[in-house]
Amino acid sequence: MVIKNLENKIKLVIIVCALFLAGCVVISLSSIWTARTMVNDAHAKVYVLDGNVPILVERTAMEETLDVEAKAHVERFHHLFFTLAPDDKYIKYTMDKAMYLVDESGLAQYNALKEKGFYNNIMGTSAVFSIFCDSINFDKDKMEFTYYGRQRIERRTSILTRQLVTAGHLTRVPRTDNNPHGLLITNWRTLLNKDIEQRTKNSY
Repeated sequence: MVIKNLENKIKLVIIVCALFLAGCVVISLSSIWTARTMVNDAHAKVYVLDGNVPILVERTAMEETLDVEAKAHVERFHHLFFTLAPDDKYIKYTMDKAMYLVDESGLAQYNALKEKGFYNNIMGTSAVFSIFCDSINFDKDKMEFTYYGRQRIERRTSILTRQLVTAGHLTRVPRTDNNPHGLLITNWRTLLNKDIEQRTKNSY
């Protein structure tokens, strides 16, 4: 009788211990899952300071913003490459910035213009080049773009407007301070670059 009671007590202790252990495992797993969920939610939220006031903004995947980022990247490159002033230091600064956004196809065009004396001519004639983006067509599946814009060239006595159309591909690269969109223009080429209007400036 005593042995039977002892066996029942041992079984009871084993059952209680087993239930306790199972409860600990369940609590531990649920705690880990809850913690991971909270961490992922925290990573998806970014706070931006407006003065001393934190403002919550939501992070989005690049796929959701690819179209916008691609067009912004292409427009920024063209602004840097085609906005020129009669200042060799300024030209070097903008070209250095532009080269972070394009592959060797952009460098080849820059070197070709440099060898032709294009940039020396800008400084010699005090010409100021400005670029205006009309539209950018971007094919998300093929990662191809076509840029449509107008370039304004102002000299001492005249203002020339040129139509500019370029095309290329985009490749994803790691984001950096010099390339915040994480994209690289490849196989960049000029499809059209022609005069559309020229007018003489007033001499007074």
